[in-house]
Amino acid sequence: METIQLPSLDDVRKPDVDTIQSFRKNGHVLIPGVLDGDEVAAYRAVINNAAYKYNTETRAMEDRDTYGKAFLQIMNLWEVDEAVKKFTLAKRFAKIAADLLGVERVRIYHDQALYKEAGGGFTPWHQDQYYWPLDTPDTVTMWMPLIDISEEMGMLTFASGTHEKGFVDSVAISDESERMLDEYINENGYPVTRSQTMKAGDATWHYGWTLHCAPGNASDKTREVMTIIYFADGAKVISPRNENQEADRQRWLCGTEPGSKAATSLNPLV
Repeated sequence: METIQLPSLDDVRKPDVDTIQSFRKNGHVLIPGVLDGDEVAAYRAVINNAAYKYNTETRAMEDRDTYGKAFLQIMNLWEVDEAVKKFTLAKRFAKIAADLLGVERVRIYHDQALYKEAGGGFTPWHQDQYYWPLDTPDTVTMWMPLIDISEEMGMLTFASGTHEKGFVDSVAISDESERMLDEYINENGYPVTRSQTMKAGDATWHYGWTLHCAPGNASDKTREVMTIIYFADGAKVISPRNENQEADRQRWLCGTEPGSKAATSLNPLV
């Protein structure tokens, strides 16, 4: 089989001061054109190939719970696919992540393809860092559509400023988190915002504690999104606060003991 020559993504593109300030104030920011058209086309092909190869969800939509209806979730593709590895470990993305957080270096927590199928359900309100046994608030997720998307396809939606509170409630992504966190957002008057459209290769970035959700996909296309989670180099593992953090400690941190630096072979410095 012919080897695809993938574009290098190891150049530096620094976010401007206004972008960094907006991210730190609101807990999220959209950066357009993180990949150009040719780059996103090349990487979309290899990410799609890997995502569908390693997808394990085979149930019909009507047989899934709310979480299952929200998206196909295929995690740590970089670990099993050399082409995706070039994307996930890209220095271009890592430098943006470090600049937004205001840190010198970042490590990978994990990547995940989030494919919201046509007719797929909503993604409930949640905090990503509920799942992560890390001792730092300096965490950020890059969320990049691989095709042009609109609001009706399940646009990522944020409650601005919620990152400043940190941990809100011990609730996993579910119907319960939707109800509890929606009530919390309304009671505290946090503004809820989302983009109307995003181009393939644009990316949103949000802190691990920023509350976010997404509507269902009312279009006839799958919303193809690739995400990468980063954390500040030097972070340590904490004692898990819930069973999901313990599962993450074992899988993404290779069972690293609490109090030790989070720096396993699955958390490369990028």
